[in-house]
Amino acid sequence: MLLLTCTEIASLLTLFDYIRVVEDAFRCYAEGATLEPALAHVDAIDGEFHIKAGGLRGVTPYFAVKVNGGFFQNRARFGLPNIQGLIMLSQADNGVPLAVMDSMEITIQRTGAATAVAAKYLARPDSTVCTICGCGNQGRIQLMALCCVLPIERVFAWSPDAEEAASYATAMTEALQIDVRPAADLAEALHQSDVCVTCTPSRKPFIRRAWIPAGMFIAAIGADSPDKQELDADLVAASKVVADLRAQSTAVGETHHAIDAGLIRPEKVHAELGEIIAGKAVGRASASEIIVFDSTGTALQDVAAAAAVYERARQVGVGTEWRPC
Repeated sequence: MLLLTCTEIASLLTLFDYIRVVEDAFRCYAEGATLEPALAHVDAIDGEFHIKAGGLRGVTPYFAVKVNGGFFQNRARFGLPNIQGLIMLSQADNGVPLAVMDSMEITIQRTGAATAVAAKYLARPDSTVCTICGCGNQGRIQLMALCCVLPIERVFAWSPDAEEAASYATAMTEALQIDVRPAADLAEALHQSDVCVTCTPSRKPFIRRAWIPAGMFIAAIGADSPDKQELDADLVAASKVVADLRAQSTAVGETHHAIDAGLIRPEKVHAELGEIIAGKAVGRASASEIIVFDSTGTALQDVAAAAAVYERARQVGVGTEWRPC
């Protein structure tokens, strides 16, 4: 069995690699070429644990389970990452454990990759202005991923912490050589934008329906447990909703808040992302419709990324061998 650290994992795949494998994973799911993914959520002391499991069929079938702890006071209180955990990768036809790897790098990259894939199919292709809500590690990868698939030229960075937004704007302007500026007025920033990404741990909505212009693509990333919410339920109800997985978005995502408010029924979800990739459903039908990608984070992304990391590690001889017995 191979042990892989965060640093080793970061050396193995590019963001473009993650985008490719995540797109393939969603397509495979729509075409019935995966094991059924599962999600569990456990509340903990000042935080939460997510357990995600799933598998890919194929010449070499893979299964992965990821256990992530989300403790959003960690950095301030202990100097630790707010999100951390492990992925165990196994061969899905005989159960042989293949690798144990740090989950942080894979989680960051595969989440950004899912937004890039969704934007490729659901955003207007001429989208040049973006608002990023949340200026941590995920905010960074989200913008980098969008720039892989859209001609982004100008970015508004918003955070409840104005200093964090200013620091993010400086760093991302330098990294991407585009105009990134902090947004003092979120409503005004959104009014000027074609695309919006929300990637915060917020437990109450901070984006209102009235602020969203026609034609916007919104990638809602933060709501991955039942008590998290970033979008007004009215906004979700008024938009075309595309889920990463229907079962998850209606149980823990932005969609479930609109359902709980009695504004929509579960059938309101227009499609899953994989169905659109596979040509089984239509994506954007007009330049004026508002589309919300309800991204709750799936085991499909984790197993596809972990398998790609493992295969590359074997090719180049990275990692530490460990025999459990």
